[in-house]
Amino acid sequence: MPPTALVPPGMETATTALALSPGVLSHGHVFVTGMTGSDASGAMPDTAEAQFHNAFDKIAAVLAEAGLDMRAVVEMTSYHIGLRQHFDLFNAVRRRYLADPFPAWTAVEVAGLRREGALVEIRAIAATPDTPC
Repeated sequence: MPPTALVPPGMETATTALALSPGVLSHGHVFVTGMTGSDASGAMPDTAEAQFHNAFDKIAAVLAEAGLDMRAVVEMTSYHIGLRQHFDLFNAVRRRYLADPFPAWTAVEVAGLRREGALVEIRAIAATPDTPC
């Protein structure tokens, strides 16, 4: 079966402009493109907490297109501007979205992200229920 693009409502413009899929369903897994914390209008919130919630909400929207929720996430990588300054806040927000068994996670400090003003970009991999453990 060929890979299937997952494009939640509201993400069509970015999908077309950047020639990417917000998520791809392939071989029992959903691969979620790195999501920043911009809001539905594309604006970047001023607060770190709002950005973190927006990024996780967008991941959840991609997973919903595949009939999944955040419990399906098995791996995530987060890229941070100012990781040490906001790690505790990010981790607290992350724990509101993810549950035990928690996914594997790598947090990386970076010098910059594509979106101006973005503090974080999160990519994730989720498994469908029919994926063998």
